[in-house]
Amino acid sequence: MSIRHGLLALLERGPRYGSQLRTEFESRTGSTWPLNVGQVYTTLSRLERDGMVTQDGEDTAGHALYAITDSGRTELRTWFEKPVDRTSPARDELAIKLAMAVGAPSVDIRDVIQSQRRHTVQAMQDYTRLKAQALTAVESGGARERDDVAWLLVLEQLIFQTEAEARWLDHCEARLIRLSRTAAHATDTPPAAESPGAPARPAATAATPSTTPQASEAFPPVAGTR
Repeated sequence: MSIRHGLLALLERGPRYGSQLRTEFESRTGSTWPLNVGQVYTTLSRLERDGMVTQDGEDTAGHALYAITDSGRTELRTWFEKPVDRTSPARDELAIKLAMAVGAPSVDIRDVIQSQRRHTVQAMQDYTRLKAQALTAVESGGARERDDVAWLLVLEQLIFQTEAEARWLDHCEARLIRLSRTAAHATDTPPAAESPGAPARPAATAATPSTTPQASEAFPPVAGTR
């Protein structure tokens, strides 16, 4: 999340003071990513240092106002035009958790998946209810219509994310089941019977070790699957 660019986007609409920027930011995003005033003023100080905002006097209540500069507008325009980089994804705690659960002693990875799926589906249902409320607000119009539309877009992104996560969890569980069955089949399948009259296979000796991998090596079982 780019707080600095979010603040620049709000300042492009006119001078604002710190707590006002926080309120408007959270209104646009439905407080999905809450800010504190300290974060806002720290970011404003850095933007001022970089020449992207400047102090613009005070309002009638004595709040210090900040305004965007030409350099800030250029930075904001570049941000809007440049795609978000997806080639270096942020760390995903769930993906890391499942990766660490594979082969972990005393952990049933399918239990981890099922627990997460329940949570993800519940979150998706909650977002869907909020979306219905946001749609009602947008359709009714009003002074907050712009913020309601922004919140609706954020909600729909969250819904798509949770839907994708639920599908991925289903895929992970199915994958683990298939791997477990493959490993069990490789272990339980007896060797093929030799044809009558076929030459006898030489007995393995210490001098001629077998190079054929064992079933457990060719198909390592996935720990934690049933």
